[in-house]
Amino acid sequence: MTRAMGAAMRRIHVGNALSAFGLGFTVPYLYVYVAQVRGLGAMTAGLVLAVFAVSALIVLPFAGRAIVRRGPRPVLLTALVTAALGALGLGLAGNAAAVLCAAVALGAGQAVMQPALATMIVDCSTTDTRSRAFALQFFLQNLGLGVGGLIGGHLVDTTRVSSFTLLFGIEAAVFLLLAVVMSTVRMPHAPRIGDAPSGAARGGWRQLLGNRAMVQLCVLGFVLFFACYGQFESGLSAYGVEAAGISPSALGTALAANTAMIVVAQFAVLRFVERRRRSRVIAAVGLVWAVAWVAAGYAGLGHGSQEMATAAFVSTYALFGLGEAMLSPTVAPLVADLAPEGMAGQYNSAFALVKQLALAIGPAVGGPMGASLHAPYVVTFLLFSLGITVLGVRLGRQLTAVQDQPWLGRGRVVARGGAPAEPVAVDV
Repeated sequence: MTRAMGAAMRRIHVGNALSAFGLGFTVPYLYVYVAQVRGLGAMTAGLVLAVFAVSALIVLPFAGRAIVRRGPRPVLLTALVTAALGALGLGLAGNAAAVLCAAVALGAGQAVMQPALATMIVDCSTTDTRSRAFALQFFLQNLGLGVGGLIGGHLVDTTRVSSFTLLFGIEAAVFLLLAVVMSTVRMPHAPRIGDAPSGAARGGWRQLLGNRAMVQLCVLGFVLFFACYGQFESGLSAYGVEAAGISPSALGTALAANTAMIVVAQFAVLRFVERRRRSRVIAAVGLVWAVAWVAAGYAGLGHGSQEMATAAFVSTYALFGLGEAMLSPTVAPLVADLAPEGMAGQYNSAFALVKQLALAIGPAVGGPMGASLHAPYVVTFLLFSLGITVLGVRLGRQLTAVQDQPWLGRGRVVARGGAPAEPVAVDV
């Protein structure tokens, strides 16, 4: 990595931390703010949360093309200003229409930040450094979310609207500060290492859908986010409360255990996965999460003491964190390595779109099941986890040798490669 790439990467990581801090600062308190503090009711609060997901689904297909045509930095700056206006609007909104309009702006801006920042990481890294860069991004995101949520929780007061206005005002200021930091980034263009010829840079969604490996990775990504992230604050928490008798404080401990596992284990896990085949790492995550669902089953369906049930439930979240730490240096770099030259923004946006779909559908399916169908809920998501293992193995058969084992391509600089028509098979 050159000095210019290193300087740009440091600013990008600051951006990742600040964007996560801004998100963690307000999102946990949106429902309370809209429903209770502004007195707009549970229906409007639910619509606000839905608007976040819908606005992301609408803008992400266009964000990828904009990143390809204009570059990630201008798109990111636009997203940051939009999110800042949305956050400020939420803090000042006094009626349902104003709240919903502000939520559209905030949700759209936050959705576009993710693929734009990911594309900047791709452009400022090489295959040798990319896994570590995305692992650090994931670490900083979780740290930012945790710190933001902690500080935000000490600032809010449900009896004073002004405390929430201050909260959203600070969030808007953080996004504007991030825009200033990102405007100073000089984007270098790193050479790529791979073993597949470059596809045409033009073709957009048609070219992406013709890349069998990328399509399989998107299917796998949907299952990953549906079966894990889509259950954290909906189905799994409902299951814990209803089936396992988990108290709110124990649920908070479980969420903290998830974050703590990521923060503590991320770089130890990175050293382990850097020299492993990416497809096998993903397959291993499915097995780790299967064990997590077995622990959840014991917590809610076993016959042990309440203390044992609580310990098993906390372990479930910790094991999910271990799997997340394994995925962060694996999946995002693989998306980048599958993208033809100049198409990283399109591919990152497509994968972000798949993630948003899974996060929208996951709670809708898992929430009711976790609350009332306890055994079917655990069995269903245990099978989804085992499905991740199967899909990971199948994905490995579509990857070239260097896409699955990037260290094999050191010293060979070629174009960014999509899956070729006749991929080099990898034994799995």
